[in-house]
Amino acid sequence: MPERDGALPPEFWSRPTMAGALATCDMAAIVEGIRVARGWSQGDLALTVGYSQSWVSRVVNRQQSLTIEQVRDLTGRLGIPVHLLRFASPAVPGKGADPTRRRDFGKVMAAAALPLPAAPPGGDLDDTTAPALRAITGGQRRLDASSPARDLAQGAVAHVDLTARTLERARHTPLAPDIAGAAAEAAGFAAWLHADMGDHGSARAHYGTAVRRAREAGDRLLNVYMLGSLASFETDADDPALGLALAGEAGRRLGPSPHPTAAAWLACVRAMAHAELGGSVAAVAELRFAEQQVGLVDNTDPPWPWVFPFDHAKVAGCRALVAVRRHRPGEARAAFAVALAGARPGAKQGALLMAELAAAHADAGDVDEAFLLAAEALRTGRRLGSERVVARVRRFRRAYRGPGARCISELDEELASGLVT
Repeated sequence: MPERDGALPPEFWSRPTMAGALATCDMAAIVEGIRVARGWSQGDLALTVGYSQSWVSRVVNRQQSLTIEQVRDLTGRLGIPVHLLRFASPAVPGKGADPTRRRDFGKVMAAAALPLPAAPPGGDLDDTTAPALRAITGGQRRLDASSPARDLAQGAVAHVDLTARTLERARHTPLAPDIAGAAAEAAGFAAWLHADMGDHGSARAHYGTAVRRAREAGDRLLNVYMLGSLASFETDADDPALGLALAGEAGRRLGPSPHPTAAAWLACVRAMAHAELGGSVAAVAELRFAEQQVGLVDNTDPPWPWVFPFDHAKVAGCRALVAVRRHRPGEARAAFAVALAGARPGAKQGALLMAELAAAHADAGDVDEAFLLAAEALRTGRRLGSERVVARVRRFRRAYRGPGARCISELDEELASGLVT
């Protein structure tokens, strides 16, 4: 007999069909089972849950995906026992549950378990919020390749503020971890821009925010990435001892058996810090470890936030920089050739590499080529407003102790011209 009113009997939820739907969080089957058990039409069901009849029809016919808020509504309005909802993928020999679906289910469970206040915190947020925030950061990153950092910084800082306010609204909801992750990425990008502008104080502040937000997100790899990025920044900002300490902490948080991309990247961060400190043996050992990691067969499908695998070309780029610090021009130029044989870097990154390659040529006695590269890097840095690139060229010039030449005087004039206001 249909049960139009009151609670459904406990045995209803243990019936094989319903138990299976609960076990897989099959909301379409659960909703339809309740409708039939109640003796409701789809119109009756629509009135009960507060949605249109066409929406209900799409749900039970599996044509409508549900947001977290909608699952929350349905479990509350239909009396679905949240504690019985479980998740298990259909049994597939030799395979476990899909981790992506498991994560999504965890969010649904957390949302469904919350009470249904009239105006829930962050009620206007949903599972599309964090991806939307990430998309804004992604668009800004793409512009960074060819735009002055100063043109992007104001918008990036505004976006950091937006993600912070959104996170506050999402506190105590299951959306908070994903939004915290998006906030970490926004802060990390703002830090990168300020470092490019030579504003190290603001860069450190934003990197600190990025590390804290990554910790709030509960994402171990994101936390490692932000710590490693801060380590790389400190090494580049002439505090390699701090950079090495931060990279060491990131390595401890990375844990055993990490993904090869993460392990290789972090090894290269440590290698650069060792090289700046004069630790040639340690730097070479880190590079050797990085090469071993990128050569592993499972160095594919890099984990977020790494977008591409850390491959041999990227390790070669780090090897070239280490060789420059060790004043080994032959090794540096050979490594640069390997690094540049892959995907071409963006304009800013390319200018940084040019300044480093200039140092390798200068060490080899190829002065004209060295200063030609340095001058080209300087022009690119000025055009894109990158103080990071300009500072790298200045460092190259200060380190040069060789004989004079016309190309040197020309670079000095270009450097001096930038000081005239």
